[in-house]
Amino acid sequence: MAKGKGKKQNSGSAGQNRKKTDDFLAQNKHKEGIYETSSGLQYEIIKQTTGQRPDSDSHVKVHQRAMLLGGKILDDTYKDATPLEFCLNDTITGYAEGLQMMSVGSRYKFYIPPELGWGKKGSGGRIGPNALTIFDVALLEIVD
Repeated sequence: MAKGKGKKQNSGSAGQNRKKTDDFLAQNKHKEGIYETSSGLQYEIIKQTTGQRPDSDSHVKVHQRAMLLGGKILDDTYKDATPLEFCLNDTITGYAEGLQMMSVGSRYKFYIPPELGWGKKGSGGRIGPNALTIFDVALLEIVD
């Protein structure tokens, strides 16, 4: 019986997250300064620069603040003062898509729906199923 309850709670959590995500994105896209791509990624431009942009194979250095819809911080390299380096093809779809719109020196905020993030499964207990993730990202450098 405990197994059944656990499954019910997990699917309920997924359902609650899906509803919260859908409600948030529906309202957010009507706010001034919010843009939406054809894939469903919503973003806000905090600082726009011109110049080189990464492509899907680029290795980049960024500062980021990653959080959940409720405000729970998952990662904050601004606070730690330690930039993060990674290859775009090693990250979630929505994050890679957003970074490719940015020039070095730009800062954006991404609102990544689960379909472009960690989906129905979530990630390691930190990111629930169907959870929206929000990233405040500054593109510092294209390393390659």
